[in-house]
Order: sequence, then structure tokens, then C-alpha cells
Amino acid sequence: MPLIVQKYGGTSVGDPARIKNVAARVAKYRQQGHQLVVVVSAMSGVTDSLIRQAKEIMPLPSEREMDVLLATGEQTTIALTAMALHALGIPAVSLTGAQAGILTDGVHTKAKIRNITPKKVHALLDAGNVVIVAGFQGQTPEGQVTTLGRGGSDLTAIALAAALGASLCQIYTDVDGVYTADPRVVPAARKLDEVSYDELLELAGAGAKVMQLRSVEFAKKFGVTFEVRSSLNDNPGTIVKEETKSMEDVVIRGVSLDKNQAKLTLIAVPDQPGVAARVFKALADAAINIDMIVQNVSHGAPKPITDLSFTLDKPDLLKAQKVIEGLKKEVGFREAVANEQIGKLSIVGVGMRSHSGVAAKMFETLAKEGINIDMISTSEIKISVVIDLAKGEQATRAVHAAFLG
Repeated sequence: MPLIVQKYGGTSVGDPARIKNVAARVAKYRQQGHQLVVVVSAMSGVTDSLIRQAKEIMPLPSEREMDVLLATGEQTTIALTAMALHALGIPAVSLTGAQAGILTDGVHTKAKIRNITPKKVHALLDAGNVVIVAGFQGQTPEGQVTTLGRGGSDLTAIALAAALGASLCQIYTDVDGVYTADPRVVPAARKLDEVSYDELLELAGAGAKVMQLRSVEFAKKFGVTFEVRSSLNDNPGTIVKEETKSMEDVVIRGVSLDKNQAKLTLIAVPDQPGVAARVFKALADAAINIDMIVQNVSHGAPKPITDLSFTLDKPDLLKAQKVIEGLKKEVGFREAVANEQIGKLSIVGVGMRSHSGVAAKMFETLAKEGINIDMISTSEIKISVVIDLAKGEQATRAVHAAFLG
């Protein structure tokens, strides 16, 4: 029997009625003769509620205990989904990430999958069950509960599809697929029929909410073609796959605005070899991912100084500030200034490799809107700029109109 892995996000399982709808969809595929592994997220709003409760107890909770807490959200959903299938007369068994054989490293709140041993999943499928797996979680070799970061249920589904050799992987969400921009920000945004791994990687890294970045990386590494589609209708979705020659005909595939960024600037940093290395090693040791980095022109004599700015995810800002404060005496900078009122605007497309003038057009468009650029970062198929968050949506609409009509 062909095996399908399906993943349903938080809005798709947001209440008992929607969980019943998911069960009905799963039942339809089962009636067509498929084996099914269903990965589910926590019900919409549950994870945020748990985080709020934790921070009411203390501002910077233990990451180990946060993993134990947050993993309960998905465990609630797997049990309810299994019950909904039982109500339809379909045998189903729920499994936590650990029970499904998902082994991770020990980095709490951002664990990486090291291995999957899906023996129990295979046994339950062979016994005629639909297997419901808690997304977003796993365990270390020592038995510690870990979570895979926000959006980690996507990674669970992709990884299971690879490990099980699934014939199809479907990522169900509350939108019809991958759009040229967030339709809530850009009403003219269009759904894409297909997108390459590299384009979706850049869009996800630039803040697009469709897929978790690491899940797309995993899919590319293991060649898992998957479809992003809506759980609220039967419309075809967006196929995510290896790049094809025809994809280069489209210069810009999409525009993304990341509102979840913060900027830290170290003022008056000694401009000497090894200083930046010490700063970013300390941040790396704290498992804080840095995105864009800008170092200003050196000035002053006889001991030159400079300013060093970098961006990171807002949830990591408090932890980063703590790390940086611990370096102040060692490095010798004057102060660290945080700014949470920034947005990262990005354009992405594999066609940028073979078309010139893309950056100039983007910068001209922003200039006409009176929007100042704070930082710039580029890759082979992406251009990103940091701008004032208050003008982020205006900038997104203007750039989308300039490139995608």
C-alpha cells in the first residue's frame, strides 16, 4: 500500500470541529487504499499561551523545562486526532516524537534531528493503523525531551517521509500554497504552482511563514518532494522540488517581510583582529543564530574603534543581550543598543542568477516610497534589506508591484 505522510498545522487542528475535519480527510485517503502517518501541531494559540504562562513565572525560563512544557501542546492534539478517527471507526494510534523514534541532539528549544528509527511506526502501519505523530519534538539519547523550534512539525513530517520512504508528503496549512507574498499584506499576491527548494529556503529564511527553514533544508538534502496545500479545501497546492531549467525564466519568485527580527549594535568596539570572532563565538555557543552583520568604518587613533551591528530573531534578543553583557569587560565596547522596530524585506528568485539590475530596481522602488535602507545582505538568489518596521508592509507592497505586477 502506498504510504502518505500528512502534516496539519495549528489552525488546521484549532478546535474539535477542525480536528474532526482532519479525521474525515484522513479517512478519505485511507479509503483510497493508502497507509497514513499524520503529523500534527499544537492547536492554534496553545504554544503561545504556554510561553506566556512560563514567562509569568520568570522572564527567562530554563530551556529544558520549556521543552517539557511546550511538548504537551502536540501531545494533546495527537490524542484528540486519534479519538476523532476512532469515532469514524478507523484504527489509529497516537505517538509522541520519542515513541516514533525521533532522536535529537541536546540543544533545547532548537534541537536538530540526528536519527529516526521508525520501527514502532512500521509495526503499527502493518497492523492496519493510522499513526498520529506529535510534531515539533523528539528526545536525546539520554531520554531528555527536546523541541525542534517554531514550525518544527514541518521538519517532523519531512524527516518521517524520508525515513519511511513515503510516496507523498503533504503539508497542510491554512493557505492554498506558497504565494508570491503574504496575501494578508499584499492582496495582489498569487499562488505559485511550483517552487524550488532553494527559493523556498531563501523565502523561509527571509521570514515567510509557510515552512520552517530547516524542514526545507532536510527535504532538499534527502530529495523529498512535497506539496503545501490547504486543509480547508481541496484545491491543488504548491509543489516544492528540485530546480528545473524553466524556473530561471522567472526573475523574482516571491517577496517576504520578516517582522520577527531585532538588531543589536555594539558601540565603540576596538577595531582589532579577533574581536568579532570572540563576540560571535560566544553567541554561537549560546545557540543564537545571527543573520545580517555590518561593521562600520574604523575611526579614532591611536586605538581605532568601530560599531558592529547584527540581526537575530526577536525571541533570542534577551538571551543575546545577556551574552553580550558578559563580554563587555573582555571586549571593551562602550555599550550595546537594541532595536526591535526593524523588518527584513527580501526578494527571492533563481532567475536572479541570469538577470542584472535587480538590486538597483529594488533600491529605486524603496527610494520612491521614501524608505531608508539600514542594512543590506545578498546571496546568489536573494536580496535582503533591513528597514523601519513601521514601513515594512508599505515597502512589501511596493516591491511586489515593481517585480510581480
